[in-house]
Amino acid sequence: MGFIKDTPFYKDAIHEKHYSCGTYYLFDTFIVAEIKEDIVYTWDEHAKPIVEELTDLYDHNGENVVYISNRVHSYSVKPSDWIKFFRNNFRLRGYAIVSYTQKGLLTSLLEKLFMRNSFQNFDNLEDAIIWAKKLTHDIDITTEGDKSA
Repeated sequence: MGFIKDTPFYKDAIHEKHYSCGTYYLFDTFIVAEIKEDIVYTWDEHAKPIVEELTDLYDHNGENVVYISNRVHSYSVKPSDWIKFFRNNFRLRGYAIVSYTQKGLLTSLLEKLFMRNSFQNFDNLEDAIIWAKKLTHDIDITTEGDKSA
């Protein structure tokens, strides 16, 4: 299993936010979340206040941010709560789940059913970060191309 602190990417984090449910590492165009063991992660109890704070920090609704769930601990997610996320006009450029177990991979497939954006599953954090950087880099190039037209 790969904790973000054990990677060379950690030095590029612009902020580290600690919450009762876990730690979020903020980068320019992506966020890596490491949720604590045995949490039952829900919209109302955990995600909503965190999302509201992080969108204020990023100064937009998340539309240019990739969220990486680095599942280094075993915890539960209420997948249908993604509907509440989108209903509140929050967006993501992409969503990645890093699973280190077969059970985690199967669980992530259920979450994928509720996603409205680019979704990927990975078995290591490095590949997820490379994907997130590419996804947001492609957007930057497209946006710059639109400006010059």
